[in-house]
Amino acid sequence: MSDHSKMREQMKSGAGFVAALDQSGGSTPKALSLYGVEPTDYEGDEAMFKAMHDMRARIILADDFTNAKIIGAILFERTMHDEINGTPVAELLWNSRGIVPFLKIDKGLEEQANGVQMLKPMPGLNEVLATAKGKGVFGTKERSVINEANAEGVAAIVAQQFEVAQTVLAAGLVPILEPEVNIHSETKAEAETLLEAEIAKHLDALDDGVDVMLKLTLPDQPGLYDGLAQHPRVLRVVALSGGYSTDVASAKLSENKHMIASFSRALSEGLNVKMTDAEFGAALGSNIDKIYQASI
Repeated sequence: MSDHSKMREQMKSGAGFVAALDQSGGSTPKALSLYGVEPTDYEGDEAMFKAMHDMRARIILADDFTNAKIIGAILFERTMHDEINGTPVAELLWNSRGIVPFLKIDKGLEEQANGVQMLKPMPGLNEVLATAKGKGVFGTKERSVINEANAEGVAAIVAQQFEVAQTVLAAGLVPILEPEVNIHSETKAEAETLLEAEIAKHLDALDDGVDVMLKLTLPDQPGLYDGLAQHPRVLRVVALSGGYSTDVASAKLSENKHMIASFSRALSEGLNVKMTDAEFGAALGSNIDKIYQASI
């Protein structure tokens, strides 16, 4: 069986969750600060990204970061080009940890219009996808945001997600479509109902044999996305925590039997640069177990 087939099987039916290690430029200082590395501790972007890479490497090399509980991991583009102990990160994830590598490909969000924030243009996307494929990456992730239950906006954001998905599929990769619904939206439940219907419509139009994944905000109505999860074109539906605490996100996730977690903040909650390796491993292991239990 090819690596791609093994990865596909793991993403379709493996028990566990998808680790989100893809904080990018804008969210990096906050993620580092939570880890105990303050802006005064580094000078310039290079040093900041080095600190972030060191944190990610420490997570990936931890004893509990394996496919026993984690089936996939989403990487930032810069991380894809990096190495850990001399091994390219995607290769290390799959060959040493048994974890399927994904790549975040979006370049941020447009200003809000019709209650949503669309994806910014992604120049050079085909080259990025070809590089990812060559490095053994299985799929991609692209995030846009819905702030209001605006039918026109939701339709536009879903159409754009599926348009990008076609480019990803043509490159031989599996896209994770991520139209996030803002957890603070006053019309969150209505937006989610609109979103579910739009996604279903686009899934029905996909060719036979095509695989996509969905990354969705935990819905106000438990089980809302069960039908999408069981759609023949969908490998898996993963949930983003969206700012919910680990405990709240895990509780909500356990109400949605056909979703598994893809949390970032929750994964690194409580980790600190000053911890000994034993302390770090214990704290990370506890987070991994909590998210895993909610995912199964």
